[in-house]
Amino acid sequence: MSLIGTGLMTVALALLAYEIGGAAQAGLLLSGVFTIKMVAYVGFAPFANALVHRVPVRPLLVALDLARLTLALLLPLTDAVWQVYLLMFLFQMCSAAFTPAYQSTIPDVLADEAQYARALSLSRAAGNLETLVSPVLAGLLLMLVAPPALLLGTALAFALSAAALFGARLPARGTAGVTEPFRRRLAKGYAIYLHTVRLRGLLAVNFAMSLTMAWVLVNSAAYAGLRFGGGAAVYTDLMAAFGAGSIVAALAVPRLLRHLSERRLMLGGAASMGGLAFTILSEPDFAGLLALWAGLGAMSSLVLTPGSLLLVRSSARADRPALFAAQFSLSHAAWLIAYPLSGWLGSELGLAAALVTLGTATLVITAATALLWPADDPAELSHVHTGLLPSHPHVRSGAYRAVDGARAIVHSHRFHIDELHPRWPSPERP
Repeated sequence: MSLIGTGLMTVALALLAYEIGGAAQAGLLLSGVFTIKMVAYVGFAPFANALVHRVPVRPLLVALDLARLTLALLLPLTDAVWQVYLLMFLFQMCSAAFTPAYQSTIPDVLADEAQYARALSLSRAAGNLETLVSPVLAGLLLMLVAPPALLLGTALAFALSAAALFGARLPARGTAGVTEPFRRRLAKGYAIYLHTVRLRGLLAVNFAMSLTMAWVLVNSAAYAGLRFGGGAAVYTDLMAAFGAGSIVAALAVPRLLRHLSERRLMLGGAASMGGLAFTILSEPDFAGLLALWAGLGAMSSLVLTPGSLLLVRSSARADRPALFAAQFSLSHAAWLIAYPLSGWLGSELGLAAALVTLGTATLVITAATALLWPADDPAELSHVHTGLLPSHPHVRSGAYRAVDGARAIVHSHRFHIDELHPRWPSPERP
């Protein structure tokens, strides 16, 4: 429901921008709104997590939905660009707090990894379905009501989301780290993320994929106009094919993960996406373009869907909100690079050449990631502690051996970066 609310707001914002700025300024206003969105996402998600770490998750999510509902209802009252920017910055700050908190709660509800993988595929499919449903729903509503009424539909969607969350039974947040200083809480997610080898691989492969996918999102309308004379129906058909491919692949991910590791699936999806970019050089006909866009959408889901499994595997339960907030921030930082780069290359090189260039970059980054992200990536690792006594609770309850004249302790367990494990064990020396 919150996805539908966000989708309706996107359409309503476009119409509001036209009403306030006219044809000459509408695009500029919208580009400012989307820039504000990315800045809020990149800068505020970890900050918000550090601020609300003691707030129970259900009241937090309900309050954020109600705040977004209120901001949506205030938008029709605006008559100046700065007012739109202010309300949208507050709205996106709420979203930057809501989404990581919501995502980090799902593995607490579904502790079984196979169930969680299926939940991720449904979540990805829901996100892709929203891109298809929201414009259609907005079009149907506009046949019955004036454009400002779309924001009432937005508010209703957030109200239904809040009601669903209010009625849900959600596990309490972990209590570890509640006494940590604010600065340490703020940095914790980034520290875990950037010191975990598989998560550095996740960040790199997400960036590789975003380069090609950004071209699709930024330049599809222009390419449809260039090839087929500007018909809006061609653009919508291409994006529908992209969405359909994304949904089908997202639903297939749990089955694929029975036979492939997340690493192989994600690297394969990114490499295939980069390779598909080169088919634009053959200037395929309309049916070929639909197949290409569907293929690009499918490969994007193979990259995006399994990522949360790696986040859960790489963190203790109490640290998940901070880690999901860091992932939310860092992944959107990648998009903040990919979006303007794809637009600039399209204007400088031409649309087809820009896609090939970005596809090449996707392939190069994916190949480098495959070298830096080890294929042998067990959850349990042997490692050494040099500052712990055998009586310390962390080692006392399990098997360990003393080394280096009994001044160090070696043991093995499911490894996460935390205060006791500030760095990743090297293969040469645990």
